[in-house]
Amino acid sequence: MGRDDSSREGDVELQEVLSQLDELEGTIETPEQHRELQETKHLIERLPGGEFLDDQIDKYTTRDLGEAFVGSIIFALPLLVEDGVFVIADHFLTVLVAGVPVYLVAHVLFVITLTTGLIYAVDFREVRIVNPIFGLVPRRLVGVLLISFLTSAGLMVLWGRMDIGDPTTAAVFARITVVWAAAALGASLGDILPGESKGTDLTLGNLDELIETNDGTARR
Repeated sequence: MGRDDSSREGDVELQEVLSQLDELEGTIETPEQHRELQETKHLIERLPGGEFLDDQIDKYTTRDLGEAFVGSIIFALPLLVEDGVFVIADHFLTVLVAGVPVYLVAHVLFVITLTTGLIYAVDFREVRIVNPIFGLVPRRLVGVLLISFLTSAGLMVLWGRMDIGDPTTAAVFARITVVWAAAALGASLGDILPGESKGTDLTLGNLDELIETNDGTARR
């Protein structure tokens, strides 16, 4: 057996160990256990043959939230000064089927599909789905879509782009989704391009722990 074959087998074994540790992470309860598990994962990643893990992203941390927010702003800002946003938003509401704006629904599905493909299908990084919400929904996808949407809405309110022309509620939502398409693209790239972030993995199980930690830090 050649050296390359041995190296590949070692990579697979490291990957299996890390996968088992990821599964174990969902069962731990105390901050001390969580910290020890993170230290163990870091030690494994530094082992000879662990360099292949550099392009792999498992954790979803508060730093990822910040990176997605910055990416959203960078990509959304150019659209905020464009009146074409209003034209596109009005177009989304022109065709109704049973009272449902078909183009608007299709656009929202397009944004979700584009974001999903960019995060998980395009070969920028190997992004793994770990600890999905309710066992089904990827945390990173939800975070990127939610942050980019809220950023788009907030910037449009801040810059006074919501009230122009006395729009209906549907028109306001349509305007946000136009900017959201660009913001979601920026949030996806801002999240995954820097690689895996350091820090505590955000899960439904450790939210209370993170809040308590932040409160304790703030009091000090």
